[in-house]
Amino acid sequence: MIGWLRHQKHALTSALRRLARQPVSTLLTALAMGVAISLPSGLYLGLDNLSRLAGELPAQPEISVFLDPAASGADKQAIATRLKRPDIAQARFVPKDDALAALSVSQDLADISAGLAENPLPDAWVVQPRTRSREALARVADELGKLPGVAETHLDSQWAERLQAALTIGHTGVWLLAGLFAIALVAISGNAIRAQVLARRDEIQVSRLIGATDRYIRRPFLYLGALQGLLGGLAAGGVLAAAGTLLRPQVERLAGLYGSAFHLAPPSTSEIAVVLGLTTLFGWLGAWLSVTRTLHQVEATR
Repeated sequence: MIGWLRHQKHALTSALRRLARQPVSTLLTALAMGVAISLPSGLYLGLDNLSRLAGELPAQPEISVFLDPAASGADKQAIATRLKRPDIAQARFVPKDDALAALSVSQDLADISAGLAENPLPDAWVVQPRTRSREALARVADELGKLPGVAETHLDSQWAERLQAALTIGHTGVWLLAGLFAIALVAISGNAIRAQVLARRDEIQVSRLIGATDRYIRRPFLYLGALQGLLGGLAAGGVLAAAGTLLRPQVERLAGLYGSAFHLAPPSTSEIAVVLGLTTLFGWLGAWLSVTRTLHQVEATR
């Protein structure tokens, strides 16, 4: 066990020494990996933030029923009676004065609303049907819109459903893109390690003459590939941090214009750990494939 640990320490030290001897090449390789990783990672974070925004929207679709200002008391009573049927889960009456007060507070329009001669908003009902299917919701909204005393109906959360469907497609696309960039990451690491192996071809042949096994020869290069993958993950983190710093004020300003406190959320600790672990793994895998193939080629030319 002590001998195995000594070999691992020697291989790791050798890999670190090789990285330090070639700082420019190490930096360029890390940047190439970082750019390759940052694209799917950035798209994943963007979709995660959009999912969080969509999660803050009403989960149950609602139908807003706006009453005609000229609606009679009998019309209003008939509407209230219709909303008590079993196909309606919940119905909430919103007087126009309450609606104007809520609008003034949420949009900071108190000064403007105070100067109005009369309330321009209509009375309304906020209705939650029991069904969630688009066809049934449209049917209920159309039926409510035909009632006497109803000026207009509006199906809320319809765009949120479309957003959720688009997010599902987006997540699938991100995983496909991540798979493609994982292959690119393996290729970048493999090419970098192959150049290292070929540069030490004579050294490898001498090591074999004195009894070194392929496992012993391969070990420092595997550590080198893993370290390059780790540096690539750190470079991707730097790229994403810089992009987040530039985008955060603009996103918060846009959200503020819509009266929202939404802000970009940074990646969690577990997400950072997963990215670093995967980049290290792919760097190691690329090194293993490249070293194994190159050692066979060196052996064949002896």
